[in-house]
Amino acid sequence: MKLKGAQIIVETLIEQGATTVFGYPGGQVIDIYDALYLAQDRIHHIITAHEQGASHAADGYARSTGKVGVVIATSGPGATNLVTGIATAYLDSIPLVAITGNVPNSLIGRDSFQEVDITGVTMPITKHNFLVKRVEDLADTIREAFRIAKSGRPGPVLVDIPKDVQNAMFEYEAQAPVEKDPVPAACDDGIAKAMEMILAAEKPYIYIGGGAITDDAGAEIMALADKIDAPIGCTMMGISVVPTSNPRWLGMEGMHGHYASSIAQNEADLIITAGCRFSDRGTGNTKKYARNAKIIHIDIDASELCKNIPVELGLTGSMKEILSKITAAIPQQQHTAWMARVGELVEYTKQLEAQKEGELTPFTAIDAIAEVTDKDTIVATDVGQHQMWIAQHYPFETPRTFISSGGLGTMGFGLGAAIGAATATGKKTVLVTGDGSFGMNLNELATAVTNQTPVVVFIMNNGVLGMVRQWQTLFFDKHYSNTTLERKTDFVKLAEAFGMPGYRAMTLAELKEVLPKAFSEKGPVLIDCGIDCDAFVLPMLPPGGSIDDIIVDPSAM
Repeated sequence: MKLKGAQIIVETLIEQGATTVFGYPGGQVIDIYDALYLAQDRIHHIITAHEQGASHAADGYARSTGKVGVVIATSGPGATNLVTGIATAYLDSIPLVAITGNVPNSLIGRDSFQEVDITGVTMPITKHNFLVKRVEDLADTIREAFRIAKSGRPGPVLVDIPKDVQNAMFEYEAQAPVEKDPVPAACDDGIAKAMEMILAAEKPYIYIGGGAITDDAGAEIMALADKIDAPIGCTMMGISVVPTSNPRWLGMEGMHGHYASSIAQNEADLIITAGCRFSDRGTGNTKKYARNAKIIHIDIDASELCKNIPVELGLTGSMKEILSKITAAIPQQQHTAWMARVGELVEYTKQLEAQKEGELTPFTAIDAIAEVTDKDTIVATDVGQHQMWIAQHYPFETPRTFISSGGLGTMGFGLGAAIGAATATGKKTVLVTGDGSFGMNLNELATAVTNQTPVVVFIMNNGVLGMVRQWQTLFFDKHYSNTTLERKTDFVKLAEAFGMPGYRAMTLAELKEVLPKAFSEKGPVLIDCGIDCDAFVLPMLPPGGSIDDIIVDPSAM
């Protein structure tokens, strides 16, 4: 049957499994929104307060489910407002399809009203992007966008569609959802070499990143760790792959990683890396990184092998397949002395992280939150100290329950992402944010209230830009340039103005009283929790430093 291009867009989205899309209407996508209206019984659209919030919501939708998130925006400023969200998804390998409208083909390149070359703008931050100039190519282009977004190493794809293409008529015939590209099988010689290296190791360490979540490889990682008697550490993006209750789990390593995981990695003689890219926040000074270890690097993206850190063995393919083959073939290993040393590091880490009973600190606040959540509760964050405290301390037990911007470090990511995750799963989602980050996205409270999205907004309010202030304290002689906010915003009253309940807690006792009330609310709710502006995220590797420079006590500097 013949349909308008705008209708073909919506039908193809439905065909590809999209049930919810996020966006904001405008002149160059008004035809798409008319098609969404006609199909509203088959596809749900959520309008956000800002296009950036829509892109983060689509991202949170994808992170929490593994499905492709979809966002729609008009041309010009609508399209450019998506850029930060697209870049966030790109740096964290999140499958996203962004659909933008543009001026008619005849007006492209003439500086027309709200015209921008969005394919040129987003070329460095997408896996691929398309400018669809013919309606005949429209459905297949969107299908190709979905295939690219979810195949191999996932990522965002942008499809820019001029208005005349949206209005043109063409025959549409539904097709099956596109499949992911097949993953190349792992090389048997590589598997054999990996086994040889593991058998020769006395202090193996398994290091996992976000790719392990994409490949759903948690069970395989735990099985290998048990078989070779090794501890498990992770990047920030690898949090939630393995339950924190697993006795081999050491947690995040790197600039703000746990002492045990960072030191154990430094002392290991073999690092088995799955799905991470050895970013600067994980390695510190690359010349001093893992000096005692040989490295096996497993990744679906061959371009990551030896990109940041030279490795002895790189294996490209499915982590599930590679890890399963190694685990099945290798004999049971035992490293008693090594695991005893790891145990010592864990005990010392517990001492470093011990809190005073009854005192409200970031960690005791997180403990209080954990008492009223369950293992399937999704926790989203913005970016800053609160993000690191959650990464260090929250007891994640289920994959895809930690939603945070890692590679780009996007302040303002959290509320949109939490809305997307809660919408996708139907589950109550907690956003842990700081007053600085929250100031960048609080307009999306309107979205949460309008849709009665079950999001609990928990603000760690210290009145400062905490992470930057921490650096200023340690490395800039306490020159607190523009990090003391001195804002007069009353977040409880603000919540009420948006149409949602708000609570305030200034002590641990108050927090424990407030949390059950907040979590009993069916829709969105906000908690403003006061914390000390001088609370630090520790341990810390200084910028450009290595594990030799790890800071556990700033007073000793």
